[in-house]
Amino acid sequence: MSNDEKVVSLKRTKTHKAEEKNVTNHELVYCSFCGRPNTQVVKMVKGPGVSICSECTMIAVQYLILEDKMPTGEAQKILDAFWSKV
Repeated sequence: MSNDEKVVSLKRTKTHKAEEKNVTNHELVYCSFCGRPNTQVVKMVKGPGVSICSECTMIAVQYLILEDKMPTGEAQKILDAFWSKV
């Protein structure tokens, strides 16, 4: 998987498609939460001024689910599937 497939831009501007194509194999995008570059993570979501990697996203989702004390069976399956692939 090339790096330009690993970075998804959520920026909503008229130049969105052009900017999305400018993410090349050589451009590093860093996670605003853990600081890792897109070359060291599964996927990266890039927003206006921030980026978050798939691992930090799943940690956040897991925290939000567990805040309710017990994840539903379906939520637990999703978490288990993700963490088994990382």
